[in-house]
Amino acid sequence: MASQAKWSKEKDQDGELVFEIDQDTIKQGLDTAFKKVRKNLNVPGFRKGKVPRQMFDQVYGEEALYQDALNAILPTAYATAVEEAQIKPVGQPTVSIESMEKDQPWSIKATVPVEPEVKLGEYKNLEVKKQNTEVTSKDVQDELERLQKQQAELVLKEDGAAQEGDTVVIDYKGTVDGQAFDGGSADNYSLELGSKTFIPGFEDQLIGHQSGDEVDVEVTFPKDYQAKELAGKKAHFATKIHEIKTKELPKLDDDFAKDVDEDVDSLDELKQKIQDRLQTERKQAADDAIETEAVQKAVDNATFEKIPQAMLDTDVQNQVEQYLGNMQRQGINPKMYYQITNTTEADLRKQFMDGSQNRVKTSLLLEAVVQAEDIKVTAEERDAEVKDLANDYQMDEKAVRNALDDSMLDHDIGIKKAIDLIKESAVQK
Repeated sequence: MASQAKWSKEKDQDGELVFEIDQDTIKQGLDTAFKKVRKNLNVPGFRKGKVPRQMFDQVYGEEALYQDALNAILPTAYATAVEEAQIKPVGQPTVSIESMEKDQPWSIKATVPVEPEVKLGEYKNLEVKKQNTEVTSKDVQDELERLQKQQAELVLKEDGAAQEGDTVVIDYKGTVDGQAFDGGSADNYSLELGSKTFIPGFEDQLIGHQSGDEVDVEVTFPKDYQAKELAGKKAHFATKIHEIKTKELPKLDDDFAKDVDEDVDSLDELKQKIQDRLQTERKQAADDAIETEAVQKAVDNATFEKIPQAMLDTDVQNQVEQYLGNMQRQGINPKMYYQITNTTEADLRKQFMDGSQNRVKTSLLLEAVVQAEDIKVTAEERDAEVKDLANDYQMDEKAVRNALDDSMLDHDIGIKKAIDLIKESAVQK
């Protein structure tokens, strides 16, 4: 169909693919185009849709079918030329006609954005920052105390003033320039002092006061306050403290341990379980940090041709779809997300565009490593990947396997193996 495909490309530019479409293919396209237009033709002496091809050519000329014929045969002809030229397009081509002469092959030129070339630098035995995975007794104690605070109960503070960490039950009435405003009043509101949930300065002015006190709280709304009519303005809150509650921490003993974790019988067992969990978390965090630094250094060491805009746009689109898909699984559809965050799709796309250059370069780098190392994928590795995906997405394994062909699985597994190669060869210093 396509023959004599010629590919040329200047550095950091889209390439040009020139190819021909042979006469046999053109005739097939013309036949297809004629069948399409004949249905609506009205030619004197012939029933609608029955005009012969020869008559059509005499009346309208064969050239009247050229554009429809080209539309019909171009996709396959272009795909054949791409395969012949052995290029990897990353976006839609811009097509122009070089020549469409009667009884001659048609010549087509396509300006094509293609995957840029990558020249690998050092990607093995890279020096990375040494990671500390030690878990100390203080780390375990800090985690115990965090759990202890989670189990704390609020008890009424009979005597004494409110302190940071206490919860006060208050009535408050706010005014700005002597006028009440929406959301500025509440009764029997529970506020934890030090939680920084109220306007800056509000909670601090209640510290040191006792139950029954009436406090005049004076604050200034932040300049970037969400309610623009209040931003930067001074406000007065007439506040009455009804109750003060303080946190009562449970005793760190075997009973506490069993309350926190039903699988342990003693505080010592809980400590050991915390030790093991923290150790696993530290090792995973260290592994992730080494991987991130090593892969980024490999990217920085490589040389890339200019990244086509089409690749950046595709990356951003994928990031947006993945992000909104995660929101959807949490019950938040895109419209709700944009309303909640007061943003637009353009804002979200801009957010992801900032890192698109590096993400695309990382992907290109890893694919280049797969080729350079001649990384292969086994049938067992494909089966394991399908099983993992099925578990992650809670899908049937057969459904996952049917949705993914070997080339897709090989690509993703190959990328993971390239990452492991870079990471495992890295040297911590």
